[in-house]
Amino acid sequence: MRSMTKLAAAAIALLIPVAAGAATIGGAYYAPQYDFRDFWTATDGKDFRVVLAGNVFPALPENDAAQRLLPVMQVAKPRPALTFTYQKPIVEPRPDYRLVLVFDATNDLNGDRVCQGETRFKAGTPGLVNIFAVYCRNDMVMSMTTATTQATLPEDRSVDQLFRQLFMVVFSDAQGLRPQNGTRRN
Repeated sequence: MRSMTKLAAAAIALLIPVAAGAATIGGAYYAPQYDFRDFWTATDGKDFRVVLAGNVFPALPENDAAQRLLPVMQVAKPRPALTFTYQKPIVEPRPDYRLVLVFDATNDLNGDRVCQGETRFKAGTPGLVNIFAVYCRNDMVMSMTTATTQATLPEDRSVDQLFRQLFMVVFSDAQGLRPQNGTRRN
């Protein structure tokens, strides 16, 4: 019996670091117009703009944090051969596909407002990365979710894991989300 207790304690001790570094992804929303094939066509072999709002790592200057976050996102990128960029095109593309990441968004901020350029923030918690991710086409939400993990630097492994999970949700290619003859299968 005593050896079983020790074994259980050892197993729990091994799981604690995994749980501490794991990302939590919130519920997801997909607009009826969402189609992964549109995302693929718009981004495969092209630059894909990411808009950052807020500073998730207050110990770093905002520009430094953004530049250090870009390669982390690139490594965790979704399947199309895209390149993340913060650069706004000289001529606004139509449709204008982009991912907006709002760090420490207020609870009442919604995706429609984010796609229209509005952002609002609440006080962040040091060591906690809290993201409201909104995939926009022009001023319309295509998909959105939230994600949270513990990290103090962009290079923390938990940030990479967060983006890998986040991108699978925001840019989902699930069969149930694919339009079938103009309607969605449920």
